Amino acid sequence: MKKAAYTVTAALPYANGPLHLGHVAGVYLPADIFVRFLRMNDHDVAFICGSDEHGAAITLRAKKEGVSPQEIVDKYNHLIKNAFEQFNISFDIFHRTSDQLHHETSADFFKKLHEQGKFTEQTSDQYYDEEFQQFLADRYITGECPKCTNPNAYGDQCEKCGSDLSPTDLKNPKSTLSGKSPILKSTSHWYLPMDQHEAWLKEWIQNGVLDGVQQHDPKTWRNQVIGQCMSWINGGLKPRAMTRDLDWGVKVPLPDSEGKVLYVWLDAPIGYISATKQWALDNGKDWRNYWCKKEAEDRKLVHFIGKDNIVFHAIIFPILLKDHGDFILPDNVPAYEFLNLEGDKFSTSRNWAVWLHEYLESYPDKVDELKYVLTAIAPENKDSEFTWKEYQTRVNSELADIFGNFVNRTLVLTKKYYDGEVPTPSNFEESDIQVLNELKEIPNRISNLVYAYKLRDAQAEMMQIARIGNKYLADQEPWKLIKTNPDRVKTILYIALQVTAKLAHAAAPFLPDTSEKLKVVLNKNWAEWNELQNDELIKPGDLIGESKILFPKIEDSLVDSELEKLHQSNENKSNYPPMKDSINFDDFSKLDMRLGTITHAEKVEKADKLLKLSVKTGIDERTIVSGIAEHYKPEDIIGKTVLVLLNLEPRKIRGIESQGMILMAENEEGALSFLAPEKAFDAGPTVR
Repeated sequence: MKKAAYTVTAALPYANGPLHLGHVAGVYLPADIFVRFLRMNDHDVAFICGSDEHGAAITLRAKKEGVSPQEIVDKYNHLIKNAFEQFNISFDIFHRTSDQLHHETSADFFKKLHEQGKFTEQTSDQYYDEEFQQFLADRYITGECPKCTNPNAYGDQCEKCGSDLSPTDLKNPKSTLSGKSPILKSTSHWYLPMDQHEAWLKEWIQNGVLDGVQQHDPKTWRNQVIGQCMSWINGGLKPRAMTRDLDWGVKVPLPDSEGKVLYVWLDAPIGYISATKQWALDNGKDWRNYWCKKEAEDRKLVHFIGKDNIVFHAIIFPILLKDHGDFILPDNVPAYEFLNLEGDKFSTSRNWAVWLHEYLESYPDKVDELKYVLTAIAPENKDSEFTWKEYQTRVNSELADIFGNFVNRTLVLTKKYYDGEVPTPSNFEESDIQVLNELKEIPNRISNLVYAYKLRDAQAEMMQIARIGNKYLADQEPWKLIKTNPDRVKTILYIALQVTAKLAHAAAPFLPDTSEKLKVVLNKNWAEWNELQNDELIKPGDLIGESKILFPKIEDSLVDSELEKLHQSNENKSNYPPMKDSINFDDFSKLDMRLGTITHAEKVEKADKLLKLSVKTGIDERTIVSGIAEHYKPEDIIGKTVLVLLNLEPRKIRGIESQGMILMAENEEGALSFLAPEKAFDAGPTVR
């Protein structure tokens, strides 16, 4: 039987700021788990994402910071993409909507809808800032929410109560540009008459039927998705403008449309299509096999999103796809609720957040720990909360004490008793058979849950393998039987090693780094999910490697430090790291810092970030290896005066002994700069 093919998208992160844990838990991590599982089950799958780089919020931030919108999106696209890579999110492509291919794709999409008469052109009164002589897009207007009285609601949404709004809904509106009350002024735009689509949307969303054909199983759609969509439809859909008066975005591809761009919620989801096009070009594939009805046939399109994007992915984008005529519609839109933080909502403006890139900088060896905790508390059906104390508890009591403890004991005892060779079992007792039977059932339970988008429960089933193994070893106590019944111990450890192997393989979608580490220790390279059904994943006589602690315990000091940092950053927002621990003057006086002159520079072979420098220090000329190759070309830094830490203990880097350190300044984008004196100095002066 041919397996279903999938195009899986994760909501395009807005290139207006970094990612926090709420974004990760509610979109990108569950999408990654789902895709990893699909790949292990031999599904044809494309995993698509990219940064959303248009819209009024970006131009607003650019104005506030006095830079261009392109500088803003370049900065955050780089930051977000790097964070995803370090967090091991396995996108097939991470694209961006400022790319030329995306502009062409979006413009062509709009033109076809326009040519087919799918839009209506309407003139309406919209808010206008007289001081800046500019029409105000939704995010350029704030005012009082008519539903919850929040005084800082935006023209498109109230972030306090979550209501979708129109600018004219706001009470006491103000322009975010001038701070003054805007006036209403006439402007023309192209509208999507959503009210004409209510009948088929109802049938499709509630029953999964489109044009008389069953398209998807509505039982797998989450209640909050169906509920929110039906609330909108039953309340009466209204025409929605598909263009905006802005100078940043995809230009409207029609005559007499100067100063108008596509609405970001028309342009952004088309970003999934343009990203797929780029990926297909890069890999010799046909993008139409992933999106177009004729070529894609029964391929399943799945959008992982947060609940604030439900309407756009389950109503507006499907209308656009159906109107266009060439594209498949979503098979599912697994939307997540919100993740809160330490008793409050994540807030960018108050800096009440745990930023993914900062976590990865602080704890690069704790990627799977964070993945496990975020999946365990994932807000699949209701809001949930991340606390550092729960993070510590789950890592220590579940990953360390159950998963890690079981694996470590099994591998250590095998090494100790049999020199790392898998023993040959003898008679199986009832307890052994019970464990083996339980192991057979779990992979199917995990599969059923993943296909139903219940990823939190699926991870819990994976952890059940570790619980079974931990209890089995605790009950059997092979360390006590080794002297009185050594044959029995062989069977016990054989069973325990089968559990370890199943755990290592089943963990792959959820804890990919840990799974790979265990496969290396076990000298195995399982890849297919159906291998979990094998009775014997590891055989007598196989050799295993050295055991290492998988999950070191989280100390109270980490929790205390993170809570202190969270509260401090909330009080005094900064994009830079907090001050390090205080030192005394004696500590400082031990540092020998001097001005030096770079006399020679060359790239280190097979190292993209490293330069080998010869530095004249006034007392000698020494070799220093510095990680600045991404920021400076060798020929550009000859003769530069730099600050050098001389008495840093030498160490070998890529086979080269480095005899000091060049001190640099790093800004929030990660750019580096030499620290040079304001007056001309030769090499040698000390710094004090």
